Amino acid sequence: MEQAANRRMKTAVIGGGAAGFFLAINLKEMMPEMAVTIFERSQRVLAKVAVSGGGRCNVTNSFADVTDLLQVYPRGHRLVKRLFNVFNHEDAYRWFEAHGVPLVTQQDACVFPQAQDSQAIIDCFLSLARRYRIQICTGRKIQSLQDVADYDFVAVTTGGSPKGEGLRWLAEMGHEVEPPVPSLFTFAIPDTALHALQGLVVGQAAVSIPATKYRAEGPLLITHWGMSGPAILRLSSYAARHLADNQYQLPLSVSWVPQRDDEILQALRDVGSRQPQKMLPTFNPFGLQQRLWTYLLDKALAARATLRWSELGRKDLNRLVNVLTNDNYQISGRAAFKDEFVTCGGVSLKAVSPVTLESRHVPHLYFAGEVLDIDGITGGFNFQAAWTTAYTVARSIVKMKNEE
Repeated sequence: MEQAANRRMKTAVIGGGAAGFFLAINLKEMMPEMAVTIFERSQRVLAKVAVSGGGRCNVTNSFADVTDLLQVYPRGHRLVKRLFNVFNHEDAYRWFEAHGVPLVTQQDACVFPQAQDSQAIIDCFLSLARRYRIQICTGRKIQSLQDVADYDFVAVTTGGSPKGEGLRWLAEMGHEVEPPVPSLFTFAIPDTALHALQGLVVGQAAVSIPATKYRAEGPLLITHWGMSGPAILRLSSYAARHLADNQYQLPLSVSWVPQRDDEILQALRDVGSRQPQKMLPTFNPFGLQQRLWTYLLDKALAARATLRWSELGRKDLNRLVNVLTNDNYQISGRAAFKDEFVTCGGVSLKAVSPVTLESRHVPHLYFAGEVLDIDGITGGFNFQAAWTTAYTVARSIVKMKNEE
């Protein structure tokens, strides 16, 4: 990267995604005289932004229910906490509104454009890129610093690399790389009776991988291939590497009712006392959807699932409690979620300065976004990490330029 005091300084941003544009725009706002070029390997920029959040783009989260960033950033939470002192979710909210994108916070703490359309974010970025004369070069695959040798600063914002090939050139320069594996995916479960419940949503369930620390809670969606929804996606994020190490062949436990075993047992006994002549399928004490209740009764009691409540014995009650709180399945694989563009792994945080995100191996080389070994659960947390790291790099480049 060539340095020259008497010419206009230039920054190359390698990656035309969310982090790349956010970095480039903020760099131009902080230092208008800096020439900035975005290099994108595909013919289209911001493609992943377009499909994120079901086409609505979950730009951040209010963090209202987050007491520890480890809850939402399985990898990189310590660095994110530090960088939040530079640019956090509240800063991101103000930034987008100040740049013409009104936002709304949903009841689940997710933040979306008021337009409920990811195009609002894309239009904002492209409009600002034009205003600040940021050059955008599509169809340009950069795999060596020699390709951008005439730039003074280089920022890599290439996003996740599920197969790891996109990180090879960075590893060859000495950067430690954590092997990337997919995160945020749904579970394939070979259970035809379960598949028959496709489309059914449970408002609050707890899922876990037995004999491990991995556990998650939230809405759960039953699909024609297995299970999805926020609870499953969170679990896939927490256990991303463990699942990959086991070839996505692991047991899964589901608690359909968020109560303790003794509380559920007492509730079942109370029903037997108050409604002894009611048939099991016709009286559901936990508010579960009828199809799911019938499915769980059949699973727990088989031929006895059509008994009256007064006819349930102690063993029957225990079996029903076990299915409601510890229903066991077998994960047989993973299914794609949002084209699996979130990965666990990337450039190790040991390879960068925790203050500036500059490479420890190559001066004036920076990293932002998912190319780093930072990833979050679903809910706007990955975009927030992109905004935070991109802003940090922009500020770091400005500071470095001013000190030279």
